[in-house]
Parts: sequence; C-alpha cells; structure tokens
Amino acid sequence: MTTLPNCPECNSEYTYEDNGLMICPECAHEWTPSSGSDDNEQLKVVKDANGNVLNDGDSVSVIKDLKVKGTSLVVKIGTKVKNIRLIEGDHDIDCKIEGFGAMKLKSEFVKKI
Repeated sequence: MTTLPNCPECNSEYTYEDNGLMICPECAHEWTPSSGSDDNEQLKVVKDANGNVLNDGDSVSVIKDLKVKGTSLVVKIGTKVKNIRLIEGDHDIDCKIEGFGAMKLKSEFVKKI
C-alpha cells in the first residue's frame, strides 16, 4: 500500500487522489503529485512598484490612494502596512491595515520600507 503525501498547505494527512490531482478535504487545496510545492514557491517572486523583492513579514507603504471595494473608504497614499503575507492570485499581498482590517493588496501599489 502506498502512502499519500500530506497536504503542503495545512499538513493534513487526509489527502486523496482524483484524476491525477491530490486533494485535501480539510482546506480544499489541490496539487499535482509530481510538482512539489517547495519548487513552486521558490519560482514565485513578488516585487513591489520599485522592483524590490518582497518577503513574508516585510513592511510596505501604499504609493497610491486605493478605494476599498464595497465601501466609501480610501486607503491613503503613504499608509504603512506591517507584517505582510504573500499569497497567490491577482492580489498577492494579504495584510491587516489599521482602521480598515484584513485586506488584500496588489504588489504594484506598494513599496518596501
């Protein structure tokens, strides 16, 4: 009997294979067994507006007034954001902004402090 790998996202042992994809029922993460998640994360490089490489835990500053979708609030230019977390997707920064709460930002609208 072969043992299936744990989920690379949540480390759950309850993974299963379906049509060549590995699936985690706890966090709904899907991946191909041949591609290791470590290889994908090393290839992914997120850069700020000035071309500086961003990492988890960095502090950034907003370089443009950003309207918050669904509200009349605006994140003003120069707003400092501490302890960012990089994620995959169009909005590749997950963070908490004082006065606004949890938010996702695009790296093209921030600069590293």
